[in-house]
Amino acid sequence: MPRRPAGHTARRAAVLTALAVTALVAAGRPAPAAPALPRPMNQAFDRAAERFGVPRDLLAAVGYGETHLDGHAGRPSQANGYGVMHLVSNPVNHSLEKAAELTGESAADLRQDTEANILGGAAVLRSHADALGLDGAERRDIDAWYPAVARYSGARGPVAALYADTVYAFLAEGLRTTVRGGERISVPSRPVAPEKGDLAIAQVTAPSPDYPSALWVPAASANYATGRTATVDKVVIHVMQGSYAGTISWFQNAASQVSSHYVVRSSDGEITQMVRDKDTAYHARSANASSLGIEHEGFIDDPSWFTDTMYRSSAALTAHLCDRYGIPKDRSHIIGHSEAPGNDHTDPGAHWNWTAYMQLVTGTGTGGGGSESDGLTFASYATQQSGSTGTQVRAVQQLLDTQGYEAGAVDGVFGPATKSAVQAFQTARGLTADGTVGPRTWTALLSAGTTPALAKGSTGEAVKRLQRALTAALGSTVAVDGTFGSATDTAVRAYQKARGLTVDGSVGAGTWAALQTGR
Repeated sequence: MPRRPAGHTARRAAVLTALAVTALVAAGRPAPAAPALPRPMNQAFDRAAERFGVPRDLLAAVGYGETHLDGHAGRPSQANGYGVMHLVSNPVNHSLEKAAELTGESAADLRQDTEANILGGAAVLRSHADALGLDGAERRDIDAWYPAVARYSGARGPVAALYADTVYAFLAEGLRTTVRGGERISVPSRPVAPEKGDLAIAQVTAPSPDYPSALWVPAASANYATGRTATVDKVVIHVMQGSYAGTISWFQNAASQVSSHYVVRSSDGEITQMVRDKDTAYHARSANASSLGIEHEGFIDDPSWFTDTMYRSSAALTAHLCDRYGIPKDRSHIIGHSEAPGNDHTDPGAHWNWTAYMQLVTGTGTGGGGSESDGLTFASYATQQSGSTGTQVRAVQQLLDTQGYEAGAVDGVFGPATKSAVQAFQTARGLTADGTVGPRTWTALLSAGTTPALAKGSTGEAVKRLQRALTAALGSTVAVDGTFGSATDTAVRAYQKARGLTVDGSVGAGTWAALQTGR
């Protein structure tokens, strides 16, 4: 029997509630409290997780990595994937058909109906877990699912590991997002140590031959032409209509007959080169021979993908390409896919911020993300508890909110909702759940997230997280500049010595684990 659309169900419930309230008032009896807002996607994740024995938060993180939990009204992605869970039907990935077989749902429902689609995603994940021989105890351990998540990607080797790493980064960092209809979906942050098995050595580590800060994963040779027949005079901006790892995998599929020179990730701006600059990628029809193509993770109708980090990373790449090949830095030579002659595509779409992007390319602006102030960096971190107010309470609330804990309004007032969220976070990290944010809880909050190996010379947001956490843990100020220099090296060694860790100045799994549990 076909399901009613969620909107139809919600409207019918609202009408019945209104009639009931009217009847009670007419009878002289007080009306009941208004019912809670519907939570159809949360309920769908809960039901699918229970039916197929897949951790709910893992399921939600996979969906977020694929689509930001947007089913796009049943429209296909570039790889012909559908729905929140991106169930795919193409020559090398048949997860849509597999989901239909496992759930008994029709392909049409799996494409269009969010509840069916999430159920299908859970079924496919469980089938991969079964094929890998995960028993009941292992299935209850979210870290044991890493190889199954890698298989869900439909890719192999380094690209599959890249996909699974992204999902586990969302689990480590936590997420809170609002989906269409206003429903909030949360995944609390947690320490993760995925059991990678054979994929532990299948990491993308080869540097790009043309842009040193990028990775190199070659597209299938059938998807581009060696050499060029015209001089490069433009850069074409694309939006993938899909995920980063999924697009890399699709460009490695010889049946796709498409590629681009570079692919940019939304969450952290990571770049992978797939076609050499000197060769002709198949990305913009008549403009192929004379252009360089840059694909950006996401979908044109969802601006949540277009992060400040991605804009900055992409703009730096575009500026480099323009400088290297003598391309003018203007909108006549840096164009959207939709502006390339003879094309019928609409990307990057109306949500792409051309003004901010071009300012970054030309070095005249600060980007699309607003103020440079992060609201998290302080010379010291004071104890915060019920009744506290101010900017550091706001920082606590911001950190909890980002990591998937419901702290209430980010208003700088430490009320009951903030205390409850702090206690939930403390419980998850093995800290005393007293609802007070002292040095240990500050350290765990500030360090929460991914755990990349860091050492002297490292740069970026992970270094800033480290520097803030060390300030809280050591009780002395460590400059937060995102550069792992001598001062940070000294602070790391002091922390390692005080906590009985190996004192080597490098931040690996052991040091991150200590920080993230508030030691």
